[in-house]
Amino acid sequence: MIYYYTAILGILSSIFLFTNKRYRWFYIIYKTIGRDIRAGLRFAILNFQLWRYEHGRQTVPKIFTNVASKHPDKVAFYFENEIWTFRDVEKFSNKIAHFFKSEGYKRGDTIALYLESRPEYVCIWLGLAKIGVVTALVNNNLVADPLLHSIKVSDAKAVILGAELTTAVKEVANKLPKTRYYRLSKDNSTPEYLDGFVDLRRELEGQPDTVPKTDLDKGKPKDKLVFIYTSGTTGLPKAAVITNMRYMFMSLGLHYMTMLSKDDILYDPLPLYHSAGGIVGIGQCLLRGISIVIRKKFSASNFWNDCIKYKCTAAQYIGEICRYILLAHSKDDKPIHHSVKKMIGNGLRPQIWNQFVSKFHIPEVYEFYGATEGNSNLINIDSKVGAVGFVPRYAGAIYPVTLIKCNEMTGVPIRGSDGFCKRCQPGEPGVFIGIVNPKKTVNDFSGYADKKATEKKLIDNVFRKGDLYFNSGDILVQDELGYYYFKDRTGDTFRWKGENVATSEIEAVISNVTNLNDAVVYGVEIPGTEGRAGMVALVDNTKTLDLFKLCKGLKDNLPSYAVPLFVRVMDSVPMTGTFKLKKTDLQQEGFDIEKVKDRLFLYDAKNVTYVELTHNKYNDIMTGKIRL
Repeated sequence: MIYYYTAILGILSSIFLFTNKRYRWFYIIYKTIGRDIRAGLRFAILNFQLWRYEHGRQTVPKIFTNVASKHPDKVAFYFENEIWTFRDVEKFSNKIAHFFKSEGYKRGDTIALYLESRPEYVCIWLGLAKIGVVTALVNNNLVADPLLHSIKVSDAKAVILGAELTTAVKEVANKLPKTRYYRLSKDNSTPEYLDGFVDLRRELEGQPDTVPKTDLDKGKPKDKLVFIYTSGTTGLPKAAVITNMRYMFMSLGLHYMTMLSKDDILYDPLPLYHSAGGIVGIGQCLLRGISIVIRKKFSASNFWNDCIKYKCTAAQYIGEICRYILLAHSKDDKPIHHSVKKMIGNGLRPQIWNQFVSKFHIPEVYEFYGATEGNSNLINIDSKVGAVGFVPRYAGAIYPVTLIKCNEMTGVPIRGSDGFCKRCQPGEPGVFIGIVNPKKTVNDFSGYADKKATEKKLIDNVFRKGDLYFNSGDILVQDELGYYYFKDRTGDTFRWKGENVATSEIEAVISNVTNLNDAVVYGVEIPGTEGRAGMVALVDNTKTLDLFKLCKGLKDNLPSYAVPLFVRVMDSVPMTGTFKLKKTDLQQEGFDIEKVKDRLFLYDAKNVTYVELTHNKYNDIMTGKIRL
């Protein structure tokens, strides 16, 4: 009888295992167990540290003051020919705290910071945080209406600006009559201005450099620390709320997952007004005592020179930076003798990943994914080519992020007959979401200064009544091993000839065909046709673009419906301060020959090339004489 039951059990087990390919889990666990254990341990350490800080009522300024007291003479920042120790940073930030308190600013007020990247930048917002004043970190490339918008949306009572940005501020100052202005000159030898702006550096000379302990002690973990603005790829920037706990989570998350140590020197050439440079990078100094190299502005040709000069062991990148570095050294076959072991950032395209790692001999690449304001964050800890991170498919309860089916053009979730959203299967693209739970730092979402903008990023009743998720607005794909890959932003994907077209995939092909030139792909409407046709804006400032080669490369590497019908050749394309290409204005102009002053070309499928878009051809397209 026992043999009978054993046989039945064996048959049932076989049916269970081979139904829905459950046997694949043996392979999945075999391939990922080492990765998952390492990540699990690091994630546990991170959560324990965050728990300690939250229950110990810690804030970023409190932690830094403690770090500075432990090794005051260690280098905090390298900047050009300057060296700032932890003692220097502590004293300067304390002076800032005392001065602005004497000026009448109180806990909860907001001051905008409009300054180029330099050590004082960090000291200023850190000092304001010591007295509970929130700093709005304004993009120093903004002028006119976008600058005015950024100051207004944060409800800033004052602006601290660099002397080099005086003209831009004066242009909007008359529209901000109640705002006060404090100008930071480069040094005390700078000539005095006679325009009513307060000379901040001179005012700081007589201030005490002691810790403002009473005010510092009042700080709480969930207090607002800074406002960081979204990059503005799709319109005016939104001010994202960064609390002390959010700052700690982002900084420490990268710290523990990348296994940085206090002996590392991190190269941070990124803008300090953005989360990658100002939180992920600078946070390693403020919270963990790591020395940081700050650069006023990124330079592809000087990237490795700086890393060698300062003996950097780790470096950051974002957006198109890695492509620019490759391009700057495309004709240089000599090995570069640097000490960088880890590259940390987001935006390294799969198509150039191996080339970058091989050419510059980088042992470890930590590609991460996550919006400044979002709670859906990922990181690739084992240098898996092309992956932006991973979550084991059996770990959803521990880290509740997932992909749901959506309309790839609009990003609107697709719901079933029961009214709930549908999870994606491995290999199926979907919008990336993360559960919102204010009780857990890793799942919290603080939103924006604008409450309406906050509400737009949330989805409720996703899998059950009453649940709430953050909508990243990005289309990702997860494979069976749990790795995630970026596909496109919702709204960037367009539909043509009945097929969905991912702009990021076309941009990657174009980059390879044109030797890493900037390229932006978007969909444009054509009268009398359904969907949007593909168009690419391409940089050719050397006048060497081979349209036949471009067309053949696209035709050989893309399905026919994905080949762009229009090409716009430009000297440069608009870009955000975080090296992401902007496409909103380009898309609005489309292929309108009256609006676009750049050269325009039309796809000639018969001769496999692009031909000039003349007024006659344009009129024929618009009237339907030419069918595309």
